[in-house]
Amino acid sequence: MSGFSASDVPSMTDRTVVVTGANSGIGRVTARVFAEHGARVVLAVRNREKGQAAAAAMTGDVEVRLLDLADLSSVRAFARDFAEPIDLLINNAGLSLPPPSRTADGFELQFGTNHLGHFALTNLLLPQIRGRVVTVASLAHLIGSIDFTDLNWEHRRYRGNPAYGQSKLANLLFTAELQRRLGTAGSSVIATAAHPGISATNLMRSETPTLRYRAGKAMIGMVTQSGDDGALPTLYAATADIPGDSYAGPGRLMGLRGAPRLVGRTAKARNAEVARRLWDISEELTGVTFPLDIRQAA
Repeated sequence: MSGFSASDVPSMTDRTVVVTGANSGIGRVTARVFAEHGARVVLAVRNREKGQAAAAAMTGDVEVRLLDLADLSSVRAFARDFAEPIDLLINNAGLSLPPPSRTADGFELQFGTNHLGHFALTNLLLPQIRGRVVTVASLAHLIGSIDFTDLNWEHRRYRGNPAYGQSKLANLLFTAELQRRLGTAGSSVIATAAHPGISATNLMRSETPTLRYRAGKAMIGMVTQSGDDGALPTLYAATADIPGDSYAGPGRLMGLRGAPRLVGRTAKARNAEVARRLWDISEELTGVTFPLDIRQAA
């Protein structure tokens, strides 16, 4: 693979990186690469044993802290106990196509975990962040739409793929609105996004896998790239000299594979009005608000 590689990540000495969902998949690779380049890396995971196993396989300064993005009390506890500065927050954790489920706070599981959990975490940690917020989105944003009348699938027949697409579209709208607010506040922090193409990860998981689930996972497995390659867009979005609200992804095979570069997104993922409305509703649902203003900005 030509172009950007893990060796292009600069020295991360004296920098702190928080990676959600870092015990497996591209989150684990992302955390490992940053640790190898000298960062202090915090694996923010919902299973301590799996996190410790991942940390044990890495070199460098790595620690494990509990974070369940499907439980806002866990998100608040993580942020409350994290007093030190953060250079990079990597919003990587996510899940795809679980059976119909709810978070601890009653949200549809994919929207609640992939979007609302990271929305709350980012805003709670933002006063301590001094570099970038990178949110991992997906090509699935192409099939997503934001249904403000039923964000949590309480009134429609539940469909896993559209629900996942909505959560990933929300990731991009969140990034755009976060960057707008950071700019308005005069902050030097920037928000970027990335997608891994089709990567072999643990994203699709189920406690009760159906035949359809197993068939879908097998088909995806036929075209995936490695977790190491799938993590490159995240590393690029976190370290390359790019502007805020940039979106990085693989550059070959219609975004499925290849070295990372800046990529486009759909018009609905660039809709500023929808992004602002989603932000306002996310504040209402989570009880977490944007913590910066012009007077507080450095």
